[in-house]
Amino acid sequence: MIGRRHLLQLVLTICLGWFSGLLWAPPALALGGPQLPLGSPAPDFTLPTNAGDGSVSLADYRDQWVVLYFYPRDFTSGCTLEAQRFQRDLDEYQARHAQVIGVSADSVNSHAEFCDAEGLAFPLLSDPKGMVSKAYGSWLGAASLRHTYIIDPDGMLRARFLGVRPAIHSQEVLATLDDLQNA
Repeated sequence: MIGRRHLLQLVLTICLGWFSGLLWAPPALALGGPQLPLGSPAPDFTLPTNAGDGSVSLADYRDQWVVLYFYPRDFTSGCTLEAQRFQRDLDEYQARHAQVIGVSADSVNSHAEFCDAEGLAFPLLSDPKGMVSKAYGSWLGAASLRHTYIIDPDGMLRARFLGVRPAIHSQEVLATLDDLQNA
């Protein structure tokens, strides 16, 4: 049987552990790796794409907002729905001076076919080894995870979405973008 003194120590230890957890927050973690703190510089990158001159760099979009979304595979049901929703809302993103960019491990040729099949007018970037996905904490094994990051015109991470629901995600991103731009 546990003594009264030991019971009191146990309760005190639990309470202090719980309280200290309120005061100190560990770095954000997600399936795929550690997440960079919001307000920190977004990792820069250059990746091949099916659009434009064949490559896209984050630096190409300085002075505008960037919605950088990672997704597992072209032509899968969730990824197709997510891309369709971003395309449907593309005029709203452009009105907010925001560029939508998709990243997956698929090839440039797969991206070109996916864009043609779905009528996508924003760039999809090929990250076959997951180097950029890893830098953003969005890589698991051989594919990018469904994560999205909002990057401000100065190149700073301002918001992140982990484990998104494709059907409503674009509208969530637009609402957050409005909040950030009106802050």
